[in-house]
Amino acid sequence: MSEKKIAFGSEEVTAAAAAARRAPRLPPTRQESESAAADRAAHAAARERRDAQVRGVPSIAAMREAIKATARTLPTITEVPRLRALDRNAFRARAAQGLPFLMTGIVDRWPLAAMTVHTLRERYSHLPVRARVGDYVNTAFAPDRAMRDMGMLDYLDLVAAGTEGLPPYLGNLELRELNRFCHWPAYFDKMGPPRFWLGPAGTVTPLHCDYDDNVFAQVWGSKRIMLAPPHHDEFLYPCEANAILFGSPFDPEAPDYDRFPLARQAAVVECIVNPGDMLYVPAGWFHQVRALTFSLSSNRWARGVPLALGEGTGRLDTGASR
Repeated sequence: MSEKKIAFGSEEVTAAAAAARRAPRLPPTRQESESAAADRAAHAAARERRDAQVRGVPSIAAMREAIKATARTLPTITEVPRLRALDRNAFRARAAQGLPFLMTGIVDRWPLAAMTVHTLRERYSHLPVRARVGDYVNTAFAPDRAMRDMGMLDYLDLVAAGTEGLPPYLGNLELRELNRFCHWPAYFDKMGPPRFWLGPAGTVTPLHCDYDDNVFAQVWGSKRIMLAPPHHDEFLYPCEANAILFGSPFDPEAPDYDRFPLARQAAVVECIVNPGDMLYVPAGWFHQVRALTFSLSSNRWARGVPLALGEGTGRLDTGASR
């Protein structure tokens, strides 16, 4: 005989299931909490081992420390140099210096640069996207930040209608249908897939650092990027999201030195990226990104030893992982 079902909200469930849902949830026991913490730690350790293997380094922690040690030898910069397009050898030689730089004459030749928002509406309205909504700045590195799934057309309509507070943002998405319209230079031996960033003026990615070399292409619109060197993490109150991503609560565009007094010592440099610009962000450099106009950007992270560490120079012993 099947168990009788009763209504529970908009569902029909068994009486036992309904009773279980009504019962107050007890806090986890100490043993349950410790077990969950151990599981999270094991998962994080396994991910870090995989990340190290992909990059060919002994450990991600060793790579981070080597990046910061190398950064301490760098000169302080007050502006980001703007260069013409570099070939692979010239790029790698410049990147080995460990400092950010801009290049022109690459992105403006991409077919994607000739497209418009109208193109997205006409050809790609069906694309599924995931938008950052609500206060995605203060929850940027939290596992439960607010996201909303929708179609590209729905997103563009939402932007056009306007919202209070932060505008919704399509950030760090794989939009594979757009990949064929981007012609990335082969600067690295191994790279992650292209990621896309789309949104109106006011969208922002708060201050953080990735421990991978990064090439960032500004396709449409303009953005302000604030940069600080890796070893200045000691002034920026970093928090770990994972082994290769650290966030900072400090806002270099609206500095609160009462809350973050050490940040006065951080060497922050401002960079404006315009349509057609490609920015190289060396591994470990902190950066905050704000759209000044409606913008489309794309980036790729390298998956190898950061160029500033110079394979074979002894700055990082990569032999242990091979």
